[in-house]
Amino acid sequence: MRAVLCKRLDGPEALVVEDVPVSEPGPGEIAVTVRAAALNFFDTLITRGTYQQKPDLPFSPSGEVAGVVARVGSGVTGFNPGDRVAAYIGWGGAREEVIVNADAAVAIPPGVPDEIAAGVSITYGTAIHGLKDRGQVQPGEWVAVTGAAGGAGLAAVEIAKLLGARVIAVASSEEKLAICRDHGADATIDSGREDLKAALRARTGGAGVDVIYDCVGGEVAEPAIRALKWNGRFLVVGFASGDIPKLPLNLLLVKGASAVGVFWGESVKRDPAGHRANMDFVLRAVADGRLKPRTHAVFPLERIVEAIGVLERREATGKVVLRVSG
Repeated sequence: MRAVLCKRLDGPEALVVEDVPVSEPGPGEIAVTVRAAALNFFDTLITRGTYQQKPDLPFSPSGEVAGVVARVGSGVTGFNPGDRVAAYIGWGGAREEVIVNADAAVAIPPGVPDEIAAGVSITYGTAIHGLKDRGQVQPGEWVAVTGAAGGAGLAAVEIAKLLGARVIAVASSEEKLAICRDHGADATIDSGREDLKAALRARTGGAGVDVIYDCVGGEVAEPAIRALKWNGRFLVVGFASGDIPKLPLNLLLVKGASAVGVFWGESVKRDPAGHRANMDFVLRAVADGRLKPRTHAVFPLERIVEAIGVLERREATGKVVLRVSG
């Protein structure tokens, strides 16, 4: 079978497509014929050895897949050959077949395209875990999302709306903000033109924000925290700016506020049943039209270097996906 291989840690430009042997699923595992594999910004890092996870060489990038069960290992009762499934696998998805722990797979409802199913695990999984499980967002609360036009941000905008919140999208251009409005944002802030603290307070009529879903970090974090209302929650999701901020803890004290870490990848390991329940909820919401994930572009497997380049240049508004087979 064909597989994209990272054989040396020289970045995505060094990736190659080669034939590799097919493996058989072990106990509790399923072999999945990959139809679509999603890419994320961490794929630019893992191919350089600078990501927190460092798989042994050679490995395939892409941590999210959707496809069809080809074979099942002993002890698997929830899936049969021919079933459509999606799964988060960490890395290794950019190949024609992958071995997946059956507990990590989720059935894809009818009507959900492979490219969409492949791309919801990380972004929408993080969003629902962060906003529902960690942020405990309630209907009517104000939720501000930084970096709102990226894949993670758009997912948070949609999930927050699905939870009944009022959403303020923060992004760096009017073009990006228009995309956020199309995905349900109630209000928007151009971070390149407006003072974030003042703008957040203005959009909430001076009351302040209940929850900040921060994908950016850097210089965005402190003014966002200053706009929190009493008992507000600052969700630490990521650092797309490349800068990890140092927060003045007195701000949390005087606001009775909380800074809450959202480590989705670890939560999947510690609570796989909770993750499967969240993903089942997300995929069913996609199937019935309540969630509308945005795909930036779909590339054939052989053009993975070009696809990762879109992420590296931060050009993506939505998910970048590889079409592998089917």
